[in-house]
Amino acid sequence: MIMRPGQQLLLPVNPLFLWGSLLVAMLLNMLQNMGLWGRAAWCPDVLAVVLVFWTVHQPSRVGIVAAFVFGLLMDVYQSGLLGQHAMAYAVLSFLAITMHRRLLWFPVPLQAAQVFTLFVASHALALVLRMLAGSPFPGAEIVLAPVLEALMWPVASILLLAPQRRAPDPDANRPL
Repeated sequence: MIMRPGQQLLLPVNPLFLWGSLLVAMLLNMLQNMGLWGRAAWCPDVLAVVLVFWTVHQPSRVGIVAAFVFGLLMDVYQSGLLGQHAMAYAVLSFLAITMHRRLLWFPVPLQAAQVFTLFVASHALALVLRMLAGSPFPGAEIVLAPVLEALMWPVASILLLAPQRRAPDPDANRPL
């Protein structure tokens, strides 16, 4: 793969770190639902951000099946419409896989602008599924969730790529 000028060569991702970060994101979603605001419509979906991140950076390890399984786990936890998160996460993962090669060519702020559309599509799909099942419209504050998720993208990039960065001390034997 041709790298962007100035892009740092990364170490391979540790599978334990990858799956551990997904589990921590799922636990953060669960804690967020138990917090003071409960299941507020404006709350960002941390698991969706981490799923999209790993789907973009490691599409051979995290894909549609993993997104579907994590979605089912979130559906069971929230005891809501079974398959709502699973469908939204699977579509989100599919869209992330289709654009992952192009997305990595951009700097992180422009990546956040592009994944914003993915998060909007995911929330719109979940909203349509909920409303078809008879739930009321959650209100205009639902628009804040994709915005907050896109703002979380640079933070996720820094935190989740940190263990893969090499020490910046090249010498004659290690020019990379």
